[in-house]
Amino acid sequence: MSIHSASILAEIFRSGKRLFLSFLRPQFPYASIQVMAIQKTETKKIKRNPKRIALVTGGGDCPGLNAVIRAVVKGALNRGWEVYGIERGFEGILHKNRIRKMDNGDVRGIAHLGGTILGTTNRGNPFQFIVEKNGKQTIVDISKKIAAKFRQLEFDALVTIGGDGTLKIAQQLAELGIPIIGVPKTIDNDLAATEVSFGFNTAVTTATDAIDKLHATAESHERVMVVELMGHYSGWIALYAGIAGGADVILIPEIPFSIESVARKIQNRWRRQRRFAIIVAAEGARPVGGKHFKKLRETGHERLGGVAEFVAREIHHLTGRETRSFVLGHLQRGGQPTTSDRLLSTRFGAAAVRAIEEGAKNVMVALRSSKIITVPLEEAIKETKFVPLDSDILLSARDLGISFGDK
Repeated sequence: MSIHSASILAEIFRSGKRLFLSFLRPQFPYASIQVMAIQKTETKKIKRNPKRIALVTGGGDCPGLNAVIRAVVKGALNRGWEVYGIERGFEGILHKNRIRKMDNGDVRGIAHLGGTILGTTNRGNPFQFIVEKNGKQTIVDISKKIAAKFRQLEFDALVTIGGDGTLKIAQQLAELGIPIIGVPKTIDNDLAATEVSFGFNTAVTTATDAIDKLHATAESHERVMVVELMGHYSGWIALYAGIAGGADVILIPEIPFSIESVARKIQNRWRRQRRFAIIVAAEGARPVGGKHFKKLRETGHERLGGVAEFVAREIHHLTGRETRSFVLGHLQRGGQPTTSDRLLSTRFGAAAVRAIEEGAKNVMVALRSSKIITVPLEEAIKETKFVPLDSDILLSARDLGISFGDK
């Protein structure tokens, strides 16, 4: 090799070395920046303030409560928070043995179970709390004690799962300084701020199944069967289950009924050789010009009930047909939640945790246009959701020939 050729090769080698080194140098600072960024991110995560939240269920029990509890607990724990379950309503916060720190083991395998692992009560209003002493009942206000205890325990929020009654109490507690995140629970589906509340779908499914079974015995014995469903002063359960179950008459609180109109519908069926009939009555249904039917509880308080018994008696009197009444009652609150309710409950529970993380307080999670949003708690409890008289569901029922006792 000539000297000239050797010098050329040496220059190529030196140029390649310089190029290689120039390629490597910028990588090291870049890598250092990446490491620093990771360190800052980790530091940021470590410095995040863990929250302590409390969770309570109130009012009547409802399919899907356990799925909400599970979602709240797991969502909180996955953020490094502490979550405490308050047993048997708001008053439980005053008792050490009714406050339990919850972990993943507490909520494992409960999403499909009915009821609530925390227990509930519909007689736990802290503003009108009933105390029994020497056989006598006294009403006292323990709300300020609950607010003081909440602050003493250093909770950041109280996730309250309940219907209109429970959430109205929660709003009053919010005015005492307790940050509330509400979750809408009611089989009645009567909270106007949400398109649907969890528990409703399961209650309708249970009621529809019962109506399906009544068809067989009604037809076999040529009877009129009157089934009374829950719903308080709204007719959502009766309307949905009545249509799905093939009822001939549906009586709802929103449309006062004429018993004579109902009797005509029954007689028309017999004339068409359809020798049985199913009447679905919401517990809050009432006759034209009449009052809601109520019965006295063992506690001395009145509750809705008795409309099916009245309708059955009057139909027998007006038509002479053999008639039976049946009250489905608390079966509508029991059983495993449907797939729809499990999913909605989970979405609500997870959204409640996100709302706390975002700093929201005194709001309720709600379903609108297929999305979970938050609405001010004060707005959420403002109105009761009744069946609109121009509802396409109600109009569809009329198109099928179903009577509402008003024509």
